[in-house]
Amino acid sequence: MSRKIYKPEGFSLGGTEGLYTVSALEKAMAKGQIIEARATVCDEAMSLYVDLGCMRGIIKKEDVAFNPDGSPVKDIAAITRVGKTVCFKVCGFEKRMGETVAVLSRKEAQRDCLENFLMLLSPGEIIDARVTHLEPFGAFVDVGCGIISLLSIDCISVSRISHPRDRFYSGMFIKTAVKAVDRSLMRISVTHKELLGTWRENAGKFCAGQTVSGIVRSIEPYGIFIELTPNLAGLAEYSENVRIGDRATVYIKNIIPEKMKIKLVLIDACRCDRELYPPEYFICSDSIESWKYSPEECPKYIGTEFR
Repeated sequence: MSRKIYKPEGFSLGGTEGLYTVSALEKAMAKGQIIEARATVCDEAMSLYVDLGCMRGIIKKEDVAFNPDGSPVKDIAAITRVGKTVCFKVCGFEKRMGETVAVLSRKEAQRDCLENFLMLLSPGEIIDARVTHLEPFGAFVDVGCGIISLLSIDCISVSRISHPRDRFYSGMFIKTAVKAVDRSLMRISVTHKELLGTWRENAGKFCAGQTVSGIVRSIEPYGIFIELTPNLAGLAEYSENVRIGDRATVYIKNIIPEKMKIKLVLIDACRCDRELYPPEYFICSDSIESWKYSPEECPKYIGTEFR
């Protein structure tokens, strides 16, 4: 029997479609189905109100989130959901000042996701995630039903970045690989760089003699590291008036697999806004057992063993 898949909140956009009748909500309640819609208001009691089309739904503060350690739900957990898509289970219906409202629980949806999906995963399995917010040390991502995992900055890509915003933006959907599962704390950690290809796969897009563009990622006394792809950077000689984040035009002088190096000649660099595009993934399967970034010719080993 195949395992049920749980998606990040907002993965199914337009979640209120098909929920415009009471009978549809009653069926969802009977099946224990997880559905989603947009939270519109947070009241003084920190309860969330959700637009279901045919009626309003209410998620009481204690049902806004599932905390495995049993700690109470913080006010910020409810406030930050306003205007955003939330997932939930329908628990019942009640009258409030003459109005029928659906009683909902995001907590039960998250408990279901943890127990029947996330805690059953193994390292190396690939799952969908949604970036929720960015910090200098990493990106926080929703790995299912609003459950958050930290994607640390060193796990985002091989090419070094100064901040996760160089790769992601809030609300962006990405793929991640499960790094570890802590069943005692009911948490998972994830990684991303292993899905972006090996050195050879990335270097295979280029050849010596080409002139291409890249992004300046690091400036050292001995040279400038210029990113050609998220998992590939080359080195050009030091030059003044170049800044981190500049778009650079470079000539590929040489590609050396045994040293895992690409020698570049910097032609020009300028400051410009860079539009973020969806990452290119090199993994087509649902899981990855191991990943060796370094090519066979190179004595230095860079890789990840998941199992």
